[in-house]
Amino acid sequence: MTGSSSRMLTLLSLLQTPRDWPGHVLAERLDVSPRTVRRDVDRLRELGYRISAIKGPDGGYRLAAGSELPPLLFDDEQAVAIAVALQTASATGVDIAEGADRALATVRQVMPSRLRHRVDGIRFTGPAIDVSISVAPAVLEAVSAAVRDRHVLRLDYGANHDRPPRRTEPHAVVVREGRWYLLAWDLEAGDWRTFRLDRMSPRVPTGPSFTPRPLPAADAETYLAARAKGSDAEDRWPCIGEIVIALPARDVAPWIGDGTLEDVDAHSCRITVGSWSWTGVLASVARFDAPFTVVGPEPLRAAADALAQRVAAAARPRPTGETGRRRSQVD
Repeated sequence: MTGSSSRMLTLLSLLQTPRDWPGHVLAERLDVSPRTVRRDVDRLRELGYRISAIKGPDGGYRLAAGSELPPLLFDDEQAVAIAVALQTASATGVDIAEGADRALATVRQVMPSRLRHRVDGIRFTGPAIDVSISVAPAVLEAVSAAVRDRHVLRLDYGANHDRPPRRTEPHAVVVREGRWYLLAWDLEAGDWRTFRLDRMSPRVPTGPSFTPRPLPAADAETYLAARAKGSDAEDRWPCIGEIVIALPARDVAPWIGDGTLEDVDAHSCRITVGSWSWTGVLASVARFDAPFTVVGPEPLRAAADALAQRVAAAARPRPTGETGRRRSQVD
């Protein structure tokens, strides 16, 4: 491919992005002069592409809506993106792995040999996917359409379909940790609920339109993350404590999840970690099997005292008779 043809392909790829492109921005992206951009745009128009000129101080261009583009006209970056996306389709949790394999094979056959070799070189292994938890494409399409159109969605949920369908005002579809969720206002419960898409069967047709309610959190992803931590509004744990542990930071860092840490010295570090409860904070630190000191806050120190008493009581040997009576009661 010549330099001019390659540049025009890149220009066409940029124009496919639904936005206005000032001439000087295109020139910078293509590393050419604005005059060259104008010439390339004229050539694309001669080939039948409907490119509108934008008036204004900077000027610019926009690909007109409805323009027909060659379906397999990819630059190098797009080819790599397609190969990666199609090979990771199964990781989305939607049951489209077989279709993605066929799509990749079809795309590969019509690519130039140069791009075909690049795509063939992209091979990798991802985390194992539980194929028993997958979302049917029809369910994803139906739920997404109800969210987009703001129509009341009736759905059967769980194994028992003998119950009346749930009536919901669907707000958003969210992917979290490999699973698909619908965040919706449950009209019967009068509260926000999350539903797993792999456990639901949408009813058709959908119901009337509705006016979206404001979420208690900043957005749907924040709300779902907050609910996983026992909150409705903020993506934060209800109990957050600070502890100094007698281990270097490099030994602790891989295992503290969303906690934070800082070096104290070469042999110890200070960590800030959260959990559902203060005892949970202590448990996340005790698993390192190293001496530690509770810095605070006060509820964490109180929980440490209470836990120490319970552990001490559990470690004391019980009288033989008491142990025997308890064993016989269990038997």
